[in-house]
Amino acid sequence: MLKILLQPFYQTSFSPSTYAPIFQFLIGKNLLKLGQQLHAHMAVRGISPNGIIAAKMVAMYASSGELDSASRIFDNATVPSALLYNAMIRALTLHGVTERTIQLFLQMRSLGLRGDNFTYPFVFKSCGDLCDVWFGKSVHGLILRCGLVFDIYVGTSSIDMYVKCGELIEGRKLFDEMSVRDVSAWNVLIAGYMKDGLFKYAEELFEEMPIRNIVSWTAMISGYAQNGLADKALRLFDKMSDCDSEVMPNWVTIMSVLPACAHSAELDRGRKIHSFARETGLEKNPSVQTALIAMYAKCGSLVDARLCFDQMNPKEKKLVAWNTMITAYASHGCGQEAVSKFEDMMRAGVQPDGITFTGLLSGCSHSGLVDVGLRYFDCMSSIYFVERRHDHYACVVDLLGRAGRLVEAYNLISQMPMAAGPSIWGSLLAAGRSHRNLEIAELAAKKLFILEPDNSGNYIVLSNMYAEAGMWEEVNELRIQLKSQRIMKSPGCSWIEFDGKAHLFLGGDTSHPQAERIYMFLEALPAKIKAAGYVPDTTFALHDVSEEEKEQNLSSHSERLAIAFGILNTSPGTVLRVTKNLRICGDCHTAIKFISKIYEREIIVRDVNRYHHFKDGTCSCRDYW
Repeated sequence: MLKILLQPFYQTSFSPSTYAPIFQFLIGKNLLKLGQQLHAHMAVRGISPNGIIAAKMVAMYASSGELDSASRIFDNATVPSALLYNAMIRALTLHGVTERTIQLFLQMRSLGLRGDNFTYPFVFKSCGDLCDVWFGKSVHGLILRCGLVFDIYVGTSSIDMYVKCGELIEGRKLFDEMSVRDVSAWNVLIAGYMKDGLFKYAEELFEEMPIRNIVSWTAMISGYAQNGLADKALRLFDKMSDCDSEVMPNWVTIMSVLPACAHSAELDRGRKIHSFARETGLEKNPSVQTALIAMYAKCGSLVDARLCFDQMNPKEKKLVAWNTMITAYASHGCGQEAVSKFEDMMRAGVQPDGITFTGLLSGCSHSGLVDVGLRYFDCMSSIYFVERRHDHYACVVDLLGRAGRLVEAYNLISQMPMAAGPSIWGSLLAAGRSHRNLEIAELAAKKLFILEPDNSGNYIVLSNMYAEAGMWEEVNELRIQLKSQRIMKSPGCSWIEFDGKAHLFLGGDTSHPQAERIYMFLEALPAKIKAAGYVPDTTFALHDVSEEEKEQNLSSHSERLAIAFGILNTSPGTVLRVTKNLRICGDCHTAIKFISKIYEREIIVRDVNRYHHFKDGTCSCRDYW
C-alpha cells in the first residue's frame, strides 16, 4: 500500500494534487521523517501548501506531535479555507491548546468562513476543557441557527461541553431532545453523572442503554472506584465479563478497576486482573503498569509492587511511575528505599514535582530520617525547582513531631507563608499525643476544632490524653461538646480478605458467623502474649473503668478480631493482610508484635496513615509511627 502511494513521489512530473492522498496516508502512522521528505520535495518543486494539501500537512504534522510545524504550514498558507481552519482547530484542541482554538474559531468567523460538523465538536471540546460555559452557550446558539444541532456528532459534543462545565441539567435536556443518539451521547452523560456522584441517574441511563460499549462499562466502573465504591466497581467488572462476551476490557478499564482492588485491599482479585492483563497484552501499557504498582503497594504486597516497577521498560518509566514507587516505599515505612529510588530517578534524568517530594518527605518522616528529610526540604526549591506547598510543610511538621522536636515543629508552622490547614495541626496533635505533651496537643486540638468541627477523631485524641492524665472533668466536657454538636464518632472497623471475600469487623463486634470461635481465641490470647513479655497499655482504653475492663476493651479492637479470624482460618505461615479505617492504637501495635512472634506469622496492617509489617516480634515502622 505504501509503495503504491509513494510511486509518484519518485517521478519528476506529477500533479500537485497527488501530494494530498499521500499526506492523508501518513496521518497517525508515525512516519514523520517520510512526511518531512515529501514536504522538502514540494519545496524543491516550488509548490506552496494551500487548500487541501495544507490541511493534510497540518493534520500529518499534528498527529506526529509537531504542532509548531503544523502552525507554520497554517500561518504560511495564502488562501484561507474552512478545511484548513478545521485541521488547525482540531490539531490545537487535541494538543490541549484550547484558548488558541477559540481565537482561531473567532478568526475563522471574522473571515466569513462557515463552521461545519468538523469544526464545532472541537470548539465545544475546548469550551468544556476551559469550563467556559458562557462561550459554549454562544456557540450552541450558532449551531441552533444553522441547523447543525441535529448532527449527531455536534449534538454529542455540545452535551459533553455542558457536562464538563457542570451544567448537567442542560446536558440532560439536550440529550432528551436528540432524535438519534449514538453510544457516545449516552457515555458522555453517564460519565458526567458519575463524576458528580449522581449514581442513581447514571445507573438508570446505563440500564436503559440499547447498546453498551467498553466506554460505557468503563465510565461506570471508574466512577464507582473514584468515589470510593470499590465493591460496586468490582461487581460491575465481573458483570461485564459475565454478561457481555462481545465487550473486552481495554487498558483504561484495567486502570480504572485496579484502584477498586486497592481500596478494598483485595489482593487476590488484583492478582487475577493482573493475570488477565498479562494474557491479553494490556500489561505492557505504562499506565496499566503504574496502576499495578499502586494496587500491589496498597494491598500490602510491596514485593509485587517493586517487581512490576523493575519489569517496566526504562524508557517508559515516566514521572508518575517513579512517584508511585517512591510513595509506595514511604507508606510502607521504607524511607531509605524511598530516598534511594529518588536518587535513581535523578540519575535517570526525570524531573521531580511536588508529588515526588510529598512521597520523599513522608518516607523520611515514617522512618525517622530527620536530617535527610530536612535537607531535601531545604533544597527542593533552590536545586530541584519545586515550589513548597502546604503538603510539604505538613510532612516536615510530621517529621519533626515524630522525632519529639515539637517546639521546632510549632515554630515552622508559625513561619509558613500560608495558613496551616487540618493536616498540619493534625500532625502536631498526633505528635503531642505520642510524646505526652498535653500543652501542644491542646493548642493543636483547639485549632482543629475550628477548622474541622465535625471530625470526632480530634476530640477523641484529646479526650484520651485527658483520661491518661486523670482529668475526667475535661473528658466529660469534651463528651458533652460532642453530644451537643451531634458529632458522631467514626467506628473503628477492620477487614481481612479470605477465600475471595472481605470479612469486616467492628470494635466489639459479635455479628460474624465465627464470633464465638474468635472471642474464645482472644480470651486465651492475653495470657500467651503476657508470658512473652506483653504489658497492656490501658491508656488507650477510652473509659473511666477498672484496669481489667480496660484490658477487655482493648482486646476486642477491630484489628484484633480480624487477625484472630485470619489465624483461625488460614494455614500456619500464611501472611495475614488487615486493613483498618483508623490509626492503629499503641496497645494493639504492641500486641500484634507479640502475636506475630508467638504464631510465627507475618501480619501486614494498613491503617489510615501507613503500612505496618509485623514479623518475628518487630514492626517495619520500628515503633516510629
